[in-house]
Order: sequence, then C-alpha cells, then structure tokens
Amino acid sequence: QVQLVESGGGLVQAGGSLRLSCAASGRTFTNYAMAWFRQAPGKERAFVATISWSGITTYYADSMKGRFTISRDNAKNTIYLQMNSLKPEDTAVYYCAADPIPGLKREDEYHYWGQGTQVTVSS
Repeated sequence: QVQLVESGGGLVQAGGSLRLSCAASGRTFTNYAMAWFRQAPGKERAFVATISWSGITTYYADSMKGRFTISRDNAKNTIYLQMNSLKPEDTAVYYCAADPIPGLKREDEYHYWGQGTQVTVSS
C-alpha cells in the first residue's frame, strides 16, 4: 500500500554531517505520522525521531537532541533527517517508518517500513 525508500547514508568522519531522505510512494495518508529508527550492529532497533504531518510537532530520542533535525516535505511525500556532529556510536542502519494514524507511537505500531540506509561514522 505504501512503499518507503531511504537514501543519503554513507561513510563520514566523527564531527561530520549527513542528510537522510525517506521518500514515500503509493497511497498517501494526509495525517500520517512518520519517524526514523536505527539499528546498530548487535543491538535492537531504536527510536530516533518522529514528526507530525504539519511539521509542528517533533520528538527526538535524548541522544539526538541538539544534533539531529527531522523535517518533511509533504508535496514530495518525503521526510528528512539532518544529522550533525556525528559520533561513532551513531553508526547504524537507519530506517524510515510511517503510519496513517497520527501521534507518537511505539515501534511495533508502525505499519510501513523502508529497507534502511547504512550510516558509518569513523573516529
């Protein structure tokens, strides 16, 4: 029903920046919530950030506050994750998730997921 494709990952040195994109196609949900998650090697997938349809409401995991910024372009059905001051511990596969029901929700409540994009931060 909805397909999500992440892009923008790559290799970057500590202190550098990357901007991830997640493009959604298929059925459009006007008020759907979208979020970023990540999974580091050997660890479970964890929440990164989420954003409301209007873009007014955002929420970040504590370790990302002040460094990461989530945004969206509804005309393109795309969300972004600007990552600054990257640290080696940010190394992970970053996943985009979407759900037609707005509001903050836990990982298993998202209906749609992308395939992920690799982010590697070297020290």
